[in-house]
Amino acid sequence: MDDSEMMSCKEPVRQMERLRAIMHRLRAPGGCPWDAEQTHESLVSNLIEEAYECVDAIRSGDLLHLREELGDLLLQVVFHAELAQERGDFSFDDVAQGVADKLVHRHPHVYGDSAVSDTDGVLAQWDAIKRAEKGEQTKPYLHGVGKGLPAMVRAAKLQKKAAKVGFDWPDQAGVLGKIREEIDELQAEMDAGDDEKFAEELGDVFFSMVNLARFRKLDPEVIMAQANQKFEQRFAKMEQRLLGKGISLEEANLEEMEAEWQAAKVAESR
Repeated sequence: MDDSEMMSCKEPVRQMERLRAIMHRLRAPGGCPWDAEQTHESLVSNLIEEAYECVDAIRSGDLLHLREELGDLLLQVVFHAELAQERGDFSFDDVAQGVADKLVHRHPHVYGDSAVSDTDGVLAQWDAIKRAEKGEQTKPYLHGVGKGLPAMVRAAKLQKKAAKVGFDWPDQAGVLGKIREEIDELQAEMDAGDDEKFAEELGDVFFSMVNLARFRKLDPEVIMAQANQKFEQRFAKMEQRLLGKGISLEEANLEEMEAEWQAAKVAESR
């Protein structure tokens, strides 16, 4: 496929081929200097950023934005595959074959003779096959769970996997009691003035809060994102109310900001 074909290709079945050809051209001599300088390591932040932007598009319900962001995320996959192919490590086709083979192998209830028929059974089967594939039967049960994930997301995955073997609270009252216990321990360390112990206990509080979210079948990352959005919006309303009185954020004192914050909060509930 030459440059003119890459620029004008309209056939849907050829778009993946076109994208890979464009990426190859950008990395080739005479291509783009920036693209040519990139490495797996230099692109890590881009990969993370694009994944989070996909999540934001999903949460916003903007499907056109999601389509664009999925394209940006796909570009990162193609970019890393191109880098690997240049080094002779693996190709994009190897990546696609690997995940296709994995899907077939981990769905024996679809492609084989497994009798699993419900979601819980599918997940248990998936986990068992995954551990066997990775040779982890003799390693600690939680070995490798969620490595590289944000801490809050990984906490939920660790707790969820532990619960699969029965290590879980019998009801949410027990989880809430644990949160209160951890807060009491946090208070004790705050009173003692031990910063290291305080940080440890604060982590226990966070972990217990994630556990309560998981127990209620809520995604802690989604909850935190919603809390962030609520804070941002309410802060903006507080700022607008202050500006309406001729007071900037820099000029306002804490009492004035708190008063307008509470006013904004009341207005939201009407």
